[in-house]
Amino acid sequence: MGSSDPLFFASGGRGGLAGSLTDRAEAIAEPLARDLGLTLVDVEHVREGGRLILRFIVDRPDGLSLDAIASFHRALEPALDAADLIAGRHYVEVSSPGLLRPLRRDRDFATFAGRTVRVTTYVPVEGSKEFIGRLGGLVDGEVRLHLEDGRDVRLKREQIAKARLHTEF
Repeated sequence: MGSSDPLFFASGGRGGLAGSLTDRAEAIAEPLARDLGLTLVDVEHVREGGRLILRFIVDRPDGLSLDAIASFHRALEPALDAADLIAGRHYVEVSSPGLLRPLRRDRDFATFAGRTVRVTTYVPVEGSKEFIGRLGGLVDGEVRLHLEDGRDVRLKREQIAKARLHTEF
């Protein structure tokens, strides 16, 4: 399953735990995902189409099935409700990272070393804010890229606004 195939549920709640919502949700979801053999790739809290969505992106090294996503969703819903994490009406979405998987954690830059990535920076580096090249990994806090024109670029993690796998269509 390469595309995002979400499952939704509406939840009420009053909040209450300290820290950001996504950090608290990640702390709840990470062990559930691990128990099911999944990797929690990311947690996002966004407003789309007038709805508040708490989005969980999961993956599995041997491929992700709809059954795996549904199993995670079934485990996640009561855990989030028990934590009284979400204030007001929200939708919880569980999906795969898809072909253009975001790279957000340090381990992502190691896992996908050798793959082609697209990286956008907050401010220009060497005259550009966008780079496409082969990922050389994360070394001493710097993401290393070998660009198509033969140049090697090192970007500090704090310079990176977005990084994702890159696929030509």
